[in-house]
Amino acid sequence: MAPEIITVLVILGFTILFLILDIFRIDIVAILCMLSLGWTKILTPNEMLSGFSSNAVIAMISVMIMGSGIAKTGMMKTVAQFIIRLAGKSRQKIIGLVSISVGIISAFMQNVGSAALFLPAVLNISKRERIPASELIMPLGFAAILGGTLTMIASGPLILLNDLLKNARLKPYGLFGVTPAGLILLVVGIAFFFFFGKYVLPRSDSGNQKVSEQKKLIDTWHLPYTINCYSIPEKSKLVSKTPERTKIWEEYNLNILAVSDEEDITYAPWRYTRFEPGQRIAILGEEKNIKKFAADFKLSFNKQLSEFQELMDPTEAGFVEVIIPPRSSVIGSTIRQLSFRKNYSVEPLIFFSKGKKITGDFSDRKIKAGDTLIVHGVWENMLRLKQSSDFVVITSIEEEEKRSGKGWIAALCFAAAIGMTISGFPISISLFSGAIAMVLTGVIRIDEIYNSVEWKVVFLIAGLIPLGLAMQKTGTAAFLAERVMSFVQGTHPVFILLSIAAMATLFSLFMSNVASTVVLAPLVISMAKIGQLDPRPLVLLVAVCSANSFILPTHQVNAMLMTAGGYSNKDYFKAGGVMTIIFLITVTAVFYLFYI
Repeated sequence: MAPEIITVLVILGFTILFLILDIFRIDIVAILCMLSLGWTKILTPNEMLSGFSSNAVIAMISVMIMGSGIAKTGMMKTVAQFIIRLAGKSRQKIIGLVSISVGIISAFMQNVGSAALFLPAVLNISKRERIPASELIMPLGFAAILGGTLTMIASGPLILLNDLLKNARLKPYGLFGVTPAGLILLVVGIAFFFFFGKYVLPRSDSGNQKVSEQKKLIDTWHLPYTINCYSIPEKSKLVSKTPERTKIWEEYNLNILAVSDEEDITYAPWRYTRFEPGQRIAILGEEKNIKKFAADFKLSFNKQLSEFQELMDPTEAGFVEVIIPPRSSVIGSTIRQLSFRKNYSVEPLIFFSKGKKITGDFSDRKIKAGDTLIVHGVWENMLRLKQSSDFVVITSIEEEEKRSGKGWIAALCFAAAIGMTISGFPISISLFSGAIAMVLTGVIRIDEIYNSVEWKVVFLIAGLIPLGLAMQKTGTAAFLAERVMSFVQGTHPVFILLSIAAMATLFSLFMSNVASTVVLAPLVISMAKIGQLDPRPLVLLVAVCSANSFILPTHQVNAMLMTAGGYSNKDYFKAGGVMTIIFLITVTAVFYLFYI
């Protein structure tokens, strides 16, 4: 065995070991792998750094930027809510329509992003229809992963694939080269949960991370959480009064979260707002205090809470903790002087100063550095506080600032990038042009694009590309291929396809899908030459099977949704185990019938 092969095998072994054991972050492992190939002089400096100039890296960065731009317009949230309304109350329809939508969207943006966009809507319908979130979230995640096999820009392995083919002097695939296989896999995956979901999905419901954070805040500050809705009759004593004149804060220890009339809703009404007959109000506080206030002012209890649904939904509204920083311009002012409700549309509930907790009416207390406010409001309004240098919001707010009217511009930029790809431009140039177009049209700001890129993934890809090059250059890939082929050579091509699919699946369970693709691509190219098969579909098979990460929550999407669905490894093993077997059978049949 040549010394170069031994060196590459040692580097490969340590890289796989570090990725499996999670000793270092995956991007650090990739960089160490890349540098090791340079230290040992297996690759020249230019070859070692070739990953940073690869089409795959530029394409990946561009997809992240455009995905973030689309998310910031709020366009996808609107689409998600429309799908949920269309599905109605049927559990199977919800699973089917959401899965189809997420899968299709995942074809053109990162599957983690598409899953995150739909998660709040799914949690919302779970709460409203009393369907356990665990029965909806796993199908959502699996559909997002399978949707990542629909186009050549849908996932890291597929974006990387064409670079690996070019390095091996093989013809790259077009944008929709993988679509037939991906479409069949997506349909099969959706059908699996549609017909058999009730047998494999857990029924526990742990809620999401936002809810957990809100619960901690409520428990810590002993916050009220009862919200009741009342109508104001014509003869109510509340008519023509303002919140301040009702003494709702000091005498009843209640807060008015919103006032609604026939036209619109006012969140956290200003202290000088006058109540009118026919209005509906949402009141927060202890149940007995709310009932006393309603009785004193002759209010009518209103069971219809649909207009105040946002206030009831923890993915849309909640409590946040706000600290006054030392250089804030509000120091020395009062809540009244700041017109806090009028300017920020959020309701202050608690004022904490120098170890003293103050509830009720604290409108005229002077604000000092280090004081804490607990406020309630919809997340969109909370952004005004978060974006102000006068306040430090220490509770996470996931609501993104919306680029009003930019949704169609973002969609047009993305469509133009896809059009350039179809017309023959390289994927990297096409997608990067779309990303820059979004910057120029104001869909996403230039300072935001750096935050939208997941640099850990970028360095992972750039760091591991040289490993594939080294395996080809030194003959390591051919050496390993000969050993593997000794077990399957002479058998039917179906067994070769199945063995490759199983290897890619196994590798993707214990390391990133990008890493498994880089490691296996040179190997299967050499296997194809020995078995006298076309290597292109075998490499594509590796990239597709890197998405077969269902049996353990190691894929980014599954890891993100695990807490939201209240899942354990056992739940993934049960549902994902069956899905893994179905995936292997389906992908082997599809590639045998349509690709080789």
